[in-house]
Amino acid sequence: MATFHFDFVGPERTLYSGEVNAVQLPGIEGEMTVMAGHAPVLTSLRVGVIVITESQGSGKRIYVRGGFADIGPKGVTVLAERAAPIEELNPASLDRDIEAIQMQYDATEDLQKREDLNAQIVQLRETKALLKL
Repeated sequence: MATFHFDFVGPERTLYSGEVNAVQLPGIEGEMTVMAGHAPVLTSLRVGVIVITESQGSGKRIYVRGGFADIGPKGVTVLAERAAPIEELNPASLDRDIEAIQMQYDATEDLQKREDLNAQIVQLRETKALLKL
């Protein structure tokens, strides 16, 4: 299987940099799997888990909360608003994220912003349930 370069940069550190077989991204319009030779795309990311396939049966999972993915035929770069390896997540950290977004929701009268923030809260709760935290 052909490989391509993948860089995942969080706000505090680089979480991944290397050659991969595939990357599954939680795009704002739905899940997408990127493989070598993918058409160029720039997409926003929603709350979810990025699944990195390094080789058959080997990979990593990284939690992401917002950001962008720049996809090209030779590589993918993700710039995340918030991110952490799955192993670093715990119920308290996700609950803090939910609480922070809830405070933003309560502080705004902008209906579109409230809708976006509510979607983030729902996604965080779904992520927490998926990870069984």
